[in-house]
Amino acid sequence: MIPARAPRAWRCGRHLLSLERVLVMGVLNVTPDSFSDGGRHDTLAAAIAHAHALVAEGADIIDIGGESTRPGAAPVPDEVERARVLPVLQALRELPVPLSVDTSQPALMQAALDLGASILNDVRALRRDGALAVARASADCGIVLMHMIGEPADMQAQARYQDVVVEVRDWLARRRDELVAAGIDPARIALDPGFGFSKTRGHNRALLSGLRGLAPLDQPLLVGLSRKSTLGELTGRPVTERLAASLAAALLAVHNGARIVRVHDVGATRDALAVWQACAAPQPQEE
Repeated sequence: MIPARAPRAWRCGRHLLSLERVLVMGVLNVTPDSFSDGGRHDTLAAAIAHAHALVAEGADIIDIGGESTRPGAAPVPDEVERARVLPVLQALRELPVPLSVDTSQPALMQAALDLGASILNDVRALRRDGALAVARASADCGIVLMHMIGEPADMQAQARYQDVVVEVRDWLARRRDELVAAGIDPARIALDPGFGFSKTRGHNRALLSGLRGLAPLDQPLLVGLSRKSTLGELTGRPVTERLAASLAAALLAVHNGARIVRVHDVGATRDALAVWQACAAPQPQEE
């Protein structure tokens, strides 16, 4: 099920996450304007309750985000993003699963690590001034590098590719190599092809179909397709009715090599993966 050269574990702070089975990263948006669930968990009590519910459903990781990066989103002031994220992180630091912070802000990255976060999940791939230095100073936090051209406010205008699979692969390889040259252990790095970020519906479909083309990167692949607009375009469903499409996309991504899926619907995704994983590999005949 896993390519021969693919890593068997992902180093994330004090956690060594086995990749022998697919990991489920549960989304915890603490923003008022996220495309899927903006405003539903933007109070401390609601965020805490939702995080515990995600863990109960089987989340392996909780990913906390305080800035919407949907297409066209405006930047959030640094102090606002910190005020949204840090109290939630403080309240959840005793959870038994790793906590990830979805941010590009170096000061928030450092504060989150100081509070016990295990993963830095950056849609800008640590390209903001100071972000790489924060990651390098941490001995062992996990890092997610995502492919995106431009910024959320203008990224869809940058969606021009000759071969999206090759170009995304090469971009991620270069950025991974830059981090390794800076002293980051590759065992800490996962890569995200960035579905929906500077990509049209056609690019997203080609990338999902050709995801095995990223296997030569030899890093864990994280895929986030849950409830995204490309699924709405394919099905005609609004964001609140995209569960079936999200499950299909997650299973196809896993079939094509993803080892971590970032999702809103953790319980349903775990059930779908349980069936897929039970049948995807040869099993001994039951008596």
